Amino acid sequence: MMYLLFFQEAGGGSLIWTLLPFVFIFGIFYFLVILPQKKQKQQLQELINNLAINDEVVTNGGIIGKIKEIKETSFIIQSAEKSFLEVGKSAVVGKKP
Repeated sequence: MMYLLFFQEAGGGSLIWTLLPFVFIFGIFYFLVILPQKKQKQQLQELINNLAINDEVVTNGGIIGKIKEIKETSFIIQSAEKSFLEVGKSAVVGKKP
């Protein structure tokens, strides 16, 4: 009960003190979620741009294959001896070591 009276008597606070917790939470969210995700996306884009023929890649569908041809927006990969697939560059999620 005493706490309720304390807050009622305080009256209106300044706008800065009201918005400060929201700014603080957004800052934490930015540094813990948004910034690492941007960095990871940039690294993946750099990896895709540096891929060459005969590199082994993994797609987001789980297909593993060697790049046989590079087109403007896609790759032709060989997943088996006689199996060739055309996958979009955005479907590549990594390079097999």
